Amino acid sequence: MPKLIAKKFSAGLGLLVALATPAHAQQQDTYDYWQPQREMISRGQQAVFMCNGLFTSERTLEQVFKDELAFLPNPIGTAEGGDYSVDWNLKAVEIGAPGAAPTMRAVFREGNGCIILPPDQTLADIDKLPELILPYPPGNHARIPWPDGDLVEEKPLPASIDQAALLAASDWAFDRETPEQKTISLLIVHKGEIVHERYAAGFDMTTRTRTWSTAKSIGATLIGMLVDEGRMTLDAPLGFDWLPAAASPEADPRNEITLRHVLNMSSGLQSIDNNRLEYATGSGLSYWAGASSVTGARRRALIREPGARFDYENYDTLLAVYAMKRALGGEKDYAEFPRKALLDRIGMRNTLVSTDRFGDFILSSQVYTNARDLARFGLLYLNEGVWTGERLLSKEWIDFVRTPAPSTEKIGSIYGGQWWLVPDDRDDVPKDAYATAGNRGQFTIVVPSHDLVIVRRGLDYGRQGFDRWDLTREVLKAIN
Repeated sequence: MPKLIAKKFSAGLGLLVALATPAHAQQQDTYDYWQPQREMISRGQQAVFMCNGLFTSERTLEQVFKDELAFLPNPIGTAEGGDYSVDWNLKAVEIGAPGAAPTMRAVFREGNGCIILPPDQTLADIDKLPELILPYPPGNHARIPWPDGDLVEEKPLPASIDQAALLAASDWAFDRETPEQKTISLLIVHKGEIVHERYAAGFDMTTRTRTWSTAKSIGATLIGMLVDEGRMTLDAPLGFDWLPAAASPEADPRNEITLRHVLNMSSGLQSIDNNRLEYATGSGLSYWAGASSVTGARRRALIREPGARFDYENYDTLLAVYAMKRALGGEKDYAEFPRKALLDRIGMRNTLVSTDRFGDFILSSQVYTNARDLARFGLLYLNEGVWTGERLLSKEWIDFVRTPAPSTEKIGSIYGGQWWLVPDDRDDVPKDAYATAGNRGQFTIVVPSHDLVIVRRGLDYGRQGFDRWDLTREVLKAIN
């Protein structure tokens, strides 16, 4: 009898397994647990784009929907209206009707640009947001000669430049086969002089647009100034507390991460942005949702030896910027440092370095400027850190930013210290060229061997794909 029961039980178990297996196999992980957050981020992006487009770039609502918002797959509303509102007096934008996803708000602040608010704050909280009230150096910028100012003397092109080839390079940049590559400005400086300057309709020499990751190179420059002064050290540990706080903070392996590691994009910390989590748990929360840029950057786990692998990550830059803040000490010194140390000294009067709502610079992405200011920035590097006879940046620092990070050796030596380098497999542009690079096609290219700076600004979207080294190749066809 026991054997019979056992046989029946065994058969029954077999039936259960046979039935359960296909039922389990039919289950799929289809629910998007992040959807409400994605909607929040999408609204936050539009709020920031619209706010900066209207009040930082001073463009029309129609222009903003046509160009700035082309980057978004499904913007809310149209230029004629929709589930958004613009407060022209407060210089604020609100996106989204109340619902499952919160209404997101961005507000323009003097000297800063637009700051995104978190979902639990309203326009009543504007006065809590940082702003920078700092007088500019004296003088009418329009009457100060280039490069310190914007007065440019018209003169014929030097004999060393082929005008037809120069115009052809310009047309190459503007007349793209796809509308997803939209060049809004091209500026070429040769031997310190502007030899070509062109803008798309709706833009001019004063129009400020977002630099995206070109901001990283500006941040590295500010850090380099402090390294030159001995207030920061490339190979010293970053020296701040990590999150979450360990029971024994002194034993935290992240204490081995140095300034060099994060500037080389090789911290060894868990990759978030580069693993398509920017808008879920990464830097996108500070860009578009009002989270702290510093807290997020300090929260990642160490997953490999620092310096071992190149991993392009916004948070690495933000760690370096946080180290800069600690080196500067007081909040006032920190807030005024970009202007006083760099921007005002080289005539970059049209540039705003944005912060999060906590007052921390988001120098991984959020700088708003124009083509001429970026050309000035490129000239500082072309002149090896000297501006009108005054050394602002050491030759040693410039050598650092354009020296390949050891972690990039196996992938073409493409990156230095927050600057991009000519890949090993490119033989059609000079190897001494190096460049900033930002999303939507923001490039400042320095070519020392040809005494050349090239600035291309874009509002690319979709596939993007505008190649900075191809542009360099085309421009060099005009330089004899």
